[in-house]
Amino acid sequence: MTALNIFHAIDDLFTNGILLPFKALRFSGNWWLSNAINFGFVIVLLVYLGYWMKESKKFKDEGTEDLPK
Repeated sequence: MTALNIFHAIDDLFTNGILLPFKALRFSGNWWLSNAINFGFVIVLLVYLGYWMKESKKFKDEGTEDLPK
């Protein structure tokens, strides 16, 4: 199998397999449905940001933030 065939197989996998649901969402005509995955990513980002800020405050309150080595 040549390298070109490997790249064509990867292209086919993503085009006709993994990313096919996103193509269906793209042409659905519903803006909310098309952006549902983006809203999910934003929610996950906000949850992790809140967790990180909570942990950062905990370390700052304990005085263990940026201890010298």
